Amino acid sequence: MQNLATPYLLFIGDAQDPLSIKMARSAADWSPEKCIGEYRLPGCTVTTGCPEMSIDEAAQQGAKSFVLGFANSGGHLDPNWLPMIQHALRAGLDVISGLHDRLTDYPELVATAAEFGRQLHDIRHPSGRLRTGKGYQREGKRLLTVGTDCSVGKMYTSLSIWRALQQRQVPSTFRATGQSGILVAGEGIAVDCVVADFIAGAVEQLAPANTAEHWDIIEGQGSLYHPAFAGVSLGLLHGAQADALIVCHALGRSSMRAIDNRPLPSLEETIALNEQMARMTNPAAKVIGVAVNTSSVSETEAQAYCAEVEQRLGLPCVDPIRHGTERLVDVLLTVA
Repeated sequence: MQNLATPYLLFIGDAQDPLSIKMARSAADWSPEKCIGEYRLPGCTVTTGCPEMSIDEAAQQGAKSFVLGFANSGGHLDPNWLPMIQHALRAGLDVISGLHDRLTDYPELVATAAEFGRQLHDIRHPSGRLRTGKGYQREGKRLLTVGTDCSVGKMYTSLSIWRALQQRQVPSTFRATGQSGILVAGEGIAVDCVVADFIAGAVEQLAPANTAEHWDIIEGQGSLYHPAFAGVSLGLLHGAQADALIVCHALGRSSMRAIDNRPLPSLEETIALNEQMARMTNPAAKVIGVAVNTSSVSETEAQAYCAEVEQRLGLPCVDPIRHGTERLVDVLLTVA
């Protein structure tokens, strides 16, 4: 369990791409009770929906942590943010980062944190000892969300399903595998910072054997079709030993995230490849439904698209935000 002090002040800098602040948005959407406000800079055109406030205002209102709420390509810490991070430390706030660059690699941040008795949390970097995966059969049931691309809604789908299971009083746990999920859940392992040989083993540790009726809802990462992230996605598939898979897709996206002129795979291709790879460690693994981010189209168009997918694939297809995940959960609970 990560010892992350709340409430949070979400720092989103001068971001202009909604997807670039997914860490801050995730916290605001899924744990709003932990978020006191957002700190924006001139030029910022996106928002988490939280009240806008300065570092000093947030500290006066009881904020305990300054969250670097953005996720840029490569996960680098912009040197321009260092004075603001030091300001937050001097104001009495811990600092939480989900970037690949470690806060603790900056001597000036380490010195300021020590001077003011504050903590630096690099939640993307696993601190415990990991082991290699074995693929041995284990008790309990597991669902893994997979995708046609990265940033298509795997975490939101996973959390939506987990909350629906909680409402039905089905024993279940959300297993965070990325920095945004960890910020929401307070624990987890960011698998994209795990040494490649240990990814499958890390997921086995994250979602261990459990009672027969218990469901682990494992947050997916990347896509088998994305050249940058396929290795992480494959390790997740093998370590999850999932009984059920849900394919996540973003409607209207013309190219893979951060790659020009690379179309997304079809749903049929995505289902076939993910089932093939998942069955290496669980021969019974199967896709049970499709979750689509339809925010780029109208409700009428969204309904029509989901209906067409259902007819074509014979699987339930919903937008978790617009339509909820009850129909996916109905099918999930039929999995033996």
